[in-house]
Amino acid sequence: MVQAPVSSTGRRALIIGGSFGGLFAANLLLRAGWEVDVYERVDEALADRGAGIVTHEELFDAIRRAGATIDETIGCETLSRVTFDTDGRVIAELPMRQILTAWGRLYRLLKDVFPEGNYRFNKSLERVDQNDGGVTAHFSDGTRATGDLLIGADGIRSTVRAQFLPEAKPVYAGYVAWRGLADERSLSAGTRRALEDRMGFGLPAGEQMLTYLVAGRNNSTRPGERRYNFVWYRPADEMTRLRELFTDAAGRRYQQNIPPDHIKPEVIAEMYSAAERLLAPQFVEVLRATVEPFFQPIYDLESPRVVFGRVAILGDAAFVARPHVGLGVTKAAGDAVALVDALAQNDGDLDAALRHYGASRVSFGRSIVAHARDLGAGIGDTVVAGLRPELVEHMRRPEIVMREIAVPDWANRTFAKGGLRVA
Repeated sequence: MVQAPVSSTGRRALIIGGSFGGLFAANLLLRAGWEVDVYERVDEALADRGAGIVTHEELFDAIRRAGATIDETIGCETLSRVTFDTDGRVIAELPMRQILTAWGRLYRLLKDVFPEGNYRFNKSLERVDQNDGGVTAHFSDGTRATGDLLIGADGIRSTVRAQFLPEAKPVYAGYVAWRGLADERSLSAGTRRALEDRMGFGLPAGEQMLTYLVAGRNNSTRPGERRYNFVWYRPADEMTRLRELFTDAAGRRYQQNIPPDHIKPEVIAEMYSAAERLLAPQFVEVLRATVEPFFQPIYDLESPRVVFGRVAILGDAAFVARPHVGLGVTKAAGDAVALVDALAQNDGDLDAALRHYGASRVSFGRSIVAHARDLGAGIGDTVVAGLRPELVEHMRRPEIVMREIAVPDWANRTFAKGGLRVA
C-alpha cells in the first residue's frame, strides 16, 4: 500500500535507476512531500539476480521509513559462522546472529509501496541539462522530464556519473565472485544439517567461499522451501582469464556482464572441477544443485564528488565497495536517508542540503571502500602491489574472516579478536 505524504513541498525529483538506491530515494522523498518519478532503463520489472543480502538494523530502519512493513518473512536467520576444511570438518565456529534476505524479496518489498504509474520502464538516459530553474533529463526515446532535483541511482556504470565525472571509473580488483542459488530440498539431509543455521565459510589458498540460507521461490522462508545462496571469490587475471570467462561458445566477448546461459559449458565444468579439489563436500553439493551459476567481476569505485548543481548520485553510482563488507544495499539506503534528511534539515535550501549531503557521504563512501579493500586482501595472489604481507596473512585466518566479513557494526571493529571457539 502506498502511503500519502503528510504535506506537499511542491517540488519534483527525477530518479534515474529503479533498483535499491532509486527505490529508497523515491519512497523516502515521496513520503517527505515530493513529487517523484523513477526512470529505469530496462523494459520490465528487474529480475531476481540470484543474490543474497546481509541485513543490518540501519537497513531495516530505512525500509520502515520507506513505508514498507517488515515481518518474519523478510529473511532467514543464522546463529553462527563456521569454517569447513576440504574434508567437510568444522575447524572454527563463531556465534553471530544475523538475518539474510534475498535480492528479489527486498526489491519487491520496496517497489510495491511506490506508485506504479510513477515508475517508468524502458527509459534510457542520454544526458542531463540544468540551470537555476531546474534540471532536465533527456532520454533515448526522444522524451524529456524536468524537475527540481535529479538523483543518479543508476549503478556502477552510471550514465549520470559518466557525464559529470568521466574520470571516475570502476577499477577491477583482480577476482570474480561466482554466485548462485540452490533449492534447499535438492540437498542431502547431512548438508542441510551442516549449513542450516550457519553462515558457512571455506578458505582455499587465495580464495573464499561462503553460503547461507535466503528466501526461496515466491519469497518463502518456510523450511524446505528456502534456497542456499553461495558466493565463491576466485582470482581471474584481467587480460587472460577474465577475457576467457567473458567469451561465449560462439566466440563473442562481453564487456561487462555475460548472461548465465551464455557462459561456456567448459567454464562451468572447470568451476565444478575446481570445487571438487578445493572445497568442502557441503559446498560442492550446493554448487552442483545450482541450476544456473553465474559470475561477477569485483570492482572498487570512488567518486571525488557526489553533487553537481541540482544533481546528486548515490548507491553504486557513487561508491562501490567490495561485497566483503556486506553493506551494498545498506549503503544505498543510508545515502538516500542522508539526502532526504539533509533536505528536511535545511528548510528548503536545496543548495545547502546538497552541500551537506555531499560532504558526509563522500567521507563515508571512501571509508567503506578502503575497509572492503582490506577485507579482500586474502583473495588473489600472495604478492600484490600495495598490499601489506601481514594484512594478507591476517585476512586468510579463519577466525578473522568469520569475525570481520559482513559484520553489523563494521565501523567500530578494527579486525577485533576474542570470543572465538576453535575446534
